[in-house]
Amino acid sequence: MEYLGIDIGGTGIKGAVVNVETGELVTERLRVLTPQPATPAAVVETVRKIKEQHQWHGPIGIGFPAAIRSSIVKTASNIDKSWIGVDADALFTQGLGCPTRVINDVDAAGQAEMKFGAGKVHSGTGSVLVVALGTGIGTALFTKGHLVPNTELGHLRMKGGPAEDYCSNRVREEEDLSWKKWGKRLNKYLNILTERMWPDLIIIGGGVSKKFDKFEQHLDVPSEVIPAALLNHAGTVGAAMAAPRD
Repeated sequence: MEYLGIDIGGTGIKGAVVNVETGELVTERLRVLTPQPATPAAVVETVRKIKEQHQWHGPIGIGFPAAIRSSIVKTASNIDKSWIGVDADALFTQGLGCPTRVINDVDAAGQAEMKFGAGKVHSGTGSVLVVALGTGIGTALFTKGHLVPNTELGHLRMKGGPAEDYCSNRVREEEDLSWKKWGKRLNKYLNILTERMWPDLIIIGGGVSKKFDKFEQHLDVPSEVIPAALLNHAGTVGAAMAAPRD
């Protein structure tokens, strides 16, 4: 079974056709910049172009950087505020001309890691927290393999603001932080999460996951911490898994 997966982020939008039974990308993953401002019309048009480049006409799954409840967008920290209150499923289905389902982007990535990646060993036991570090910080919590949707723990308060303004990968780049200095910031954040939830495993996702060896030594957390096995493909794979079935 193959579906088009679209991973929408605050900086880039990625898309590929995915075999959802194996977790493998069966086409080249395309990446384009997220339009600025990231309004509903602009984002839909960008996704439409990715769909057309893949010559795709079937169901589509979309990972979206916001809390999504019953297909309604509830938050907008790294996209335009005009998304709040929008029925995302209906908007994309109409704009793309294909059946479409939209879920939180890190929930999507987490489900991919639980089925095909670093979380497989805990798919039926314990608790797993996925922490995706990118433009912001997204999280996905699983208990005995079941997703607790829309956790949005990147907005926990740290240093007078949301955690994602203190230790996201965007902040590391903008402030030109060394891996050591940024790793220590991330360590503080992960310890706050652990003190509140005590997950058995923390999976570090996002593009920075492929640089895990650069900051691993600066993490001292009372939970096992490992990089995502699917690296930055997890969001695309998980989005495809969310596509509506025929």
